[in-house]
Amino acid sequence: MRDAGGHRGRGLTRSIDWSLVICWLLLILIGWANIYASVHSSEPASIFDFTSRSGKQFVWMVTALGIAVTILFIIPPRTYEGLSLLIYLGVIALLVAVIFLGIEVKGSRSWFAFGPVRFQPAEISKIATSLMLATVMSQLGYKIGRFKDFIVTALIILLPMMIIVLQSETGSALVYVGFIFMLYREGLSGWLIFMVGMAILLFILTLTSSPYVAILVLMGVASLCIFLYSGRFKWWLFICIPLIVLFSFMPMLLEYISEAVIGAETIASVNESIAAAVETGETVEVPFLMKIKPIYILLGFSILSLPFLAFQAFRERNTFVHLAIISFLAGIMLVFSADFLFNDVLQDHQRKRIEVLLGMKEDPSGVGYNVNQSMIAIGSGGLFGKGYLNGTQTTYGFVPEQSTDFIFCTIGEEWGFVGTSFIILLYVFLIWRIIADAERSREAFTRIYGYCTACCIFMHLFINIGMTIGLMPVIGIPLPFISYGGSSLWGFTAMLFIFIALDRNERKYF
Repeated sequence: MRDAGGHRGRGLTRSIDWSLVICWLLLILIGWANIYASVHSSEPASIFDFTSRSGKQFVWMVTALGIAVTILFIIPPRTYEGLSLLIYLGVIALLVAVIFLGIEVKGSRSWFAFGPVRFQPAEISKIATSLMLATVMSQLGYKIGRFKDFIVTALIILLPMMIIVLQSETGSALVYVGFIFMLYREGLSGWLIFMVGMAILLFILTLTSSPYVAILVLMGVASLCIFLYSGRFKWWLFICIPLIVLFSFMPMLLEYISEAVIGAETIASVNESIAAAVETGETVEVPFLMKIKPIYILLGFSILSLPFLAFQAFRERNTFVHLAIISFLAGIMLVFSADFLFNDVLQDHQRKRIEVLLGMKEDPSGVGYNVNQSMIAIGSGGLFGKGYLNGTQTTYGFVPEQSTDFIFCTIGEEWGFVGTSFIILLYVFLIWRIIADAERSREAFTRIYGYCTACCIFMHLFINIGMTIGLMPVIGIPLPFISYGGSSLWGFTAMLFIFIALDRNERKYF
């Protein structure tokens, strides 16, 4: 077989990466079997009963196969790049429309209902965003380090992400954070990923400890980064470390001074009066030393020292120190806005899940029930599991949403450590193979889209398994190809097979 230029081609079937297709097939079959295991005790016994979830999933699998064949053999691969803008705008319109026209499911207005069939636009928004990113970033002359190009790229990601947040679909929105790994591959500075991680750490420290501890950690990390980048070893060793140690003991030091000057009994009496005044509304006279808070001293020191540090960096033309100062100030702003974000932005059920996850509250029979039962199920599976259809937690329905968000605990209980390890390795192979194919691509569009696909699958895998074993908050996100649901299966199938089609288009002439 030869193309128009006389080159020998490999044909349609021989140019397909069949390892990806086989991996997809294994995952959906494993998902189907475990969906049946999670519902067989409460629904009809046959796995093909179309009134049960296992029977409906079989229908979704057949239609997903039709989607895969259509994408692979009927739709020309070049179509996606040409129609990416139209697809992106159409999906954005659907995301907005579902807020007003969709039905509410578990507090989230993100589903269209067409009789017995439900459709969630958020599942295909990842495809549209990936195609749009691949189109924009593969243009000649694009540079992610250029401010204009970076802003356009960020808007492409943030627009659907923010709309999905308005639908109260925090889990689906969180998946978009995974695109940062693709951006890093395409030249984005690794410092941005580091700063995102620091923002999460500061948010957690503020909630679980105190703003003082969060700012102190921020100060230590900022000084360490300046040392590593600028090589100021003596400055870091003889100034930064002693100051950080001093501020670490500042709360204890102030408490000791207050007790020595005012007296422990007087301090206790004042604290009791303050507690009583909260209910009565009376004013209480507080001694000056008790008004001095460690965080005031820490902030005062920062305000006085940062201008001097900025001036020194200006004299040495050290732009990194300036960026570190700006990041430090942004971190302080985040610390003082964490309480607002947690109490006024997040919804009540989201706050409760985060509180249980971070150990701020114990609620094994409330919002922590799902995770607690899931961990019991996975832990009871042992090395080889209890056997297919023999899981007690699964059979007696102790874990809610066990065929959707918590399908992994069914695998853990009935297949054990060996079974869950096999599933995880299957995903690892799938992601590795996508990345390997993407790296081999001659066209930037295929490479970028491939990385987007790998990032989305990884984020779903990481968050879903993380929440079933208590490492992530319960945010309602499916396990790709395995969890019950047509929208999820169709969306991930389309996303994967678009990449396989793009990859096949290049493989034909290798």
